[in-house]
Amino acid sequence: MNYKIAVIKGDGIGPEIVTEAMRVLDAVGKRFGHTFLYEEVLAGGAAIDATGSCLPPETVRACLASDSVLLGAVGGPKWDKEQPPENRPEKALLGLRKELGLFANIRPATLYAPLAGACPIKPEIIGGGFDLVVLRELTGDVYFGKKYRDADGVAHDDMNYSVAEVERIAHRAFQMARQRKKHVTSVDKANVLETSRLWRETVQRVALAYPDVQADYMYVDNAAMQLVRNPGQFDVLLTGNLFGDILSDEASMITGSIGMLPSASLGETSRGMYEPIHGSAPDIAGKGIANPIATILSCGMMLRYSFDLSAEADAIDAAVNEVLAAGLRTADLAKPGEQPLSTRQMGDAVVKAVAG
Repeated sequence: MNYKIAVIKGDGIGPEIVTEAMRVLDAVGKRFGHTFLYEEVLAGGAAIDATGSCLPPETVRACLASDSVLLGAVGGPKWDKEQPPENRPEKALLGLRKELGLFANIRPATLYAPLAGACPIKPEIIGGGFDLVVLRELTGDVYFGKKYRDADGVAHDDMNYSVAEVERIAHRAFQMARQRKKHVTSVDKANVLETSRLWRETVQRVALAYPDVQADYMYVDNAAMQLVRNPGQFDVLLTGNLFGDILSDEASMITGSIGMLPSASLGETSRGMYEPIHGSAPDIAGKGIANPIATILSCGMMLRYSFDLSAEADAIDAAVNEVLAAGLRTADLAKPGEQPLSTRQMGDAVVKAVAG
């Protein structure tokens, strides 16, 4: 089978980590008899430098013509002040999500046994580890509401959600939970926000269609506390856009490193956008020390969710486990005194493990 992938390497460490992820995909293709066809396009700061626009039309066309999109990271201080808000590198992400119709962001947080020592939570709390997913709604909330400053010098950000937006992400959460541990925790701030009251009412109504899935409801401040108090209690965390942005970053750090967490953004079709949740890390760009595992695992999610290649996705997951169990670490995971691998060396190790 041939699969066409639009590749946006992006800014900072993006080109380094995406290059290693593509090498792993090619190793999967060689082992299982697939061909991955890449079309590299620009978005973010690199696109601004080359074209003046953070999201050129040709990038959108290439992504719409692809089977899925692989994205590295965008942004950096270079473009923070010189660009108007509508052309900041990060706006490319919002534009891509809108153009591709992506409304569900899946961010798994798993504590790999070999990395238990890197988890900042006490061993007696994490116990046998944890395996949870933050399912974040992408199209509503304060990010897309009206923004302005009035004549009195007051800034306004309109937070809003429609019933339809909440319904579709809630159905996705319960369907996902059916394939996992059959437990959904919906996160909101219904004691304060009207949008959260609508969110909770809608999720409660959707939950009636899934009597086999346990549903509970938690205020976002309590959810943030519970993530570090007892992360093992969670299965699928269903959140709005703003709360999901924050909680998923918290979830990433309790796995040992933000460099370990992949993500998938999906819509109604099989086409998705896959990216690590970390940023462009301009302070280490070009040094060859970035951890490519989150991007590699994002490719595994692409194989699973967009291409329906479960065995191939399992091969990537198993390869990462094998590499970590062997004690191989990049700088973000290495203990004092340990010699860390470079980005390329970690890619080599995963490629070798995939090949078998």
